[in-house]
Parts: sequence; C-alpha cells; structure tokens
Amino acid sequence: MAIDRVAWIATVLVALLTALLLLLSGYTGYAGLGVAVAASASINLL
Repeated sequence: MAIDRVAWIATVLVALLTALLLLLSGYTGYAGLGVAVAASASINLL
C-alpha cells in the first residue's frame, strides 16, 4: 500500500472522528462539515 493512500485514509478517519465528536457535543452544522471534508478526502482513494 502506497504512503499517499495511507495518508488519505488517515485524513478520512480523522475527519469522521472529528465529525462524530462534534455531533456528540451538539454542533450539528460543524459535524456536517466534518462529514463533507471526509467525503471530499475519500474521493482521492478512488
């Protein structure tokens, strides 16, 4: 597995974790933004 693929997977996971933590804290709009960032980063995995 190439190092750039590992970096993008880590970026997606961190963005999803951030979104989950924001959602649990009640920041629904920012949680949605975190999911959008994760989705944008996941495009690089295709």
